[in-house]
Amino acid sequence: MEYKWLLFCPQLPAIPSSPRVMVWRRMRSAGSVGLNNGLWILPYNDGAEKFVQEMKAYVESQGGSSKIFLANAIDDVNEADILERFRQDRAEEYAELQEQCLDFLAEIDKEIKRQNFSFAEYEENEQDLDKLITWFEKVKQRDFIGGAQAQEAAVWLEKCQKALNAFATEVFNHEKSDDKTES
Repeated sequence: MEYKWLLFCPQLPAIPSSPRVMVWRRMRSAGSVGLNNGLWILPYNDGAEKFVQEMKAYVESQGGSSKIFLANAIDDVNEADILERFRQDRAEEYAELQEQCLDFLAEIDKEIKRQNFSFAEYEENEQDLDKLITWFEKVKQRDFIGGAQAQEAAVWLEKCQKALNAFATEVFNHEKSDDKTES
């Protein structure tokens, strides 16, 4: 598949560094790949164009300048290299998400072994799962290419959800038995 690419080249003063860091964070958050010396690339679509125009306005408000280009890769080799950079970035994010899911499952397992079936513990784990789900949604939005990694991450999140549901059942049963004991 031949992509159209949106290129964004911001130039900001060296001092203060915070505007450059902000551009870096926002471009990475949008799923951009940095090519060389501040040149960012995104697959072209209306949303990407709007985003880059907003970034251009931000750069100018910080005393900088920028250029925006619409381009095609000149050959299949360049296109494949660009696509591989996107794949690698997402692969790192999905791997980190999977690692966090494993930590979440280990935490649930630890609480079950300790028989720590308090509502507070359930609530804490529920918040942790919500964070993982939110993070997954953000990564999926940046995943312009898609593939098995997103599906695998979804499977890990499903495992986490099932573990939390089982833990919730234990908490409910524990609380219910405490209510009977108090009566």
